[in-house]
Amino acid sequence: MEILIGKVKHFYGHIPAMVVELDEDLKIGDEIIVRKKNGEERFRQVVESMEIERKKIQSAKAGTEVAILAGGKTKEGDLVYKIVQ
Repeated sequence: MEILIGKVKHFYGHIPAMVVELDEDLKIGDEIIVRKKNGEERFRQVVESMEIERKKIQSAKAGTEVAILAGGKTKEGDLVYKIVQ
């Protein structure tokens, strides 16, 4: 099952990393899917690296913006889902 956890605010292609505004909690090891606004899947990955203001973190709460090392290309406005069992 997938739950919507946030939206991509920015993508840095040279790193590659995405800034995600979280609506739900997220932690290292969670599996996520990034989808276009139309629902088409861009990529899925396990979260391996997250930062807030250039400081590595293990988890983030809803309402924060986090930078996540991205497993593919994404665009501003794409939706981020967490896979839950």
